[in-house]
Amino acid sequence: MSDLAIELHWQRAEPTLSPGKYSAEHLVRYNNSHEVHVDAAPDWGGKAENTNPEQALAAALSSCHMMTFLALCAKAGWPVASYHDFAEAHLGKNAKGQMSVTRIDLHPVVRFDTGFSIDDAEMAAMQDRAHRYCFIANTLADSVEINIL
Repeated sequence: MSDLAIELHWQRAEPTLSPGKYSAEHLVRYNNSHEVHVDAAPDWGGKAENTNPEQALAAALSSCHMMTFLALCAKAGWPVASYHDFAEAHLGKNAKGQMSVTRIDLHPVVRFDTGFSIDDAEMAAMQDRAHRYCFIANTLADSVEINIL
């Protein structure tokens, strides 16, 4: 199987590491070329202009779901012309009382080539298959909901 990696770098900017008095802003590098500035979520003191791990998790799930959906559609002969998603990670306490991403909602909107259409039940079945085969969804288990628009 594949081994996929990132590089992460954080450097303290403050004189001391004291609770609530340091920046969590850091850099994540993909493939030795693409860099993303990451921080805590704004509710936890991070800068809103940076991404945060919870957003990155929602992006990973949305991207994986889309790629799985497209592969399944290609096999089925469905001519997908565009795919758009709004993914949202919800924070809360899990069954153990710990803070976690308790749910991620996906809201995919799929458009097909002119003249091709499917009904809602066929779309729901294909989205469900994509969810079941998505690597990231399988990793997250029960914390994912898919809302088809």
